[in-house]
Amino acid sequence: MILVAQLLFWISVLAIFHTYIIYPFLVRSLARFRNQNDMYSENRNDFPKVSVLIAAHNEEAVLEAKFKSLSELDYPKDKVEILIGSDNSTDKTNQILRDWMKKDERIKATFFKKRTGKIDIINYLQENAKGEILLLTDANVILSKDSLRLLVENFSNPMVGLVDTQMVNYNLKRDGISYQEKSYISGEVQLKSAEGKLFGAMMGPFGGCFSIKSELFKPVPSRFLVDDFYLNMAVLEQGFICVNEPKAFVYEDVSNDLRAEFKRKVRISTGNFQNLVRFWRLLFRFDGVSFAFFSHKVLRWFGPFFLVFGAVGLSYLITNNVFYYLVSIFSLGLVLLSLLDLLFFLPNKLSLPLVRYFTHFFAMNLALLIGFLKFLKGVKTSVWEPTARHQ
Repeated sequence: MILVAQLLFWISVLAIFHTYIIYPFLVRSLARFRNQNDMYSENRNDFPKVSVLIAAHNEEAVLEAKFKSLSELDYPKDKVEILIGSDNSTDKTNQILRDWMKKDERIKATFFKKRTGKIDIINYLQENAKGEILLLTDANVILSKDSLRLLVENFSNPMVGLVDTQMVNYNLKRDGISYQEKSYISGEVQLKSAEGKLFGAMMGPFGGCFSIKSELFKPVPSRFLVDDFYLNMAVLEQGFICVNEPKAFVYEDVSNDLRAEFKRKVRISTGNFQNLVRFWRLLFRFDGVSFAFFSHKVLRWFGPFFLVFGAVGLSYLITNNVFYYLVSIFSLGLVLLSLLDLLFFLPNKLSLPLVRYFTHFFAMNLALLIGFLKFLKGVKTSVWEPTARHQ
């Protein structure tokens, strides 16, 4: 039994360390010696037509700034169309859309009379898009002037199928989780950029703003919850590559409310397991795509199970060795500090910055566990409420 407990503990520890520490360090280190895109063409003159696709539900707080950033893009205006689906909005979203359609003839809005969900709206808009390149972007993401041009330049390489932007977060506050969320996102941006350089297999864009070749777009199943990762893996499945463009800056306010962020991560976690079932065959290509998919995503998605297995193994080993005893005390201390942060400091807007990273880690893994259970139960709809803007 001791041997089984040791195997459970060390396999779990290795899996967690590999996905969070070893793999990111290895990939980032090796990627330093690789170019982002071997056939990158700066200042290209042949501008392909781009269709901007936006699904919007009650976005009155951000739409004006969004349209302003789109109108100021450093890209030929006659090469851009902006298609928007208003998902049964009940605030001033529809009026703002009508006003902007009068100002800018490139904007075409479709008003859905009942809640449809982002995925079905994007699928609908794509069917009506005329662009060679699709830019999928959320209403609250603000684009820098040169972002679209920089994205498109990457498609000079005919093997590039999807290009992600460089997300910059703002509106950070010390009394919530925004700094911890920003740190996590920044680490993910660096890792995904390195995966693109090293393998041509970036493991998913940040869904707020990314571009994809129209011909490679595969309609996302209606009940799927994570469309950006689905489209990314579909591009890889077709033999094309996915990369990040580090100079194409876009801006999004980062979540500061743990409850709202936890709810969002549960939804994403549920969708992750949907995508795992859909794309599991990519794990057996035994190439860079397989290695990145397994190391970056699959191991991380099963993180809560490794934490449980490790704790079970540790419970059998605690009385047999001083090392395991000290590890158990340290682990229990982290859990208790995180609970203290969750129950006392966060509700009272007090800050334990270092401890909050562990609170964030445990919350993420709890969200993964709940998401897995929801996946097993079955997803009946892909409709959800957007995260509150400007928290």
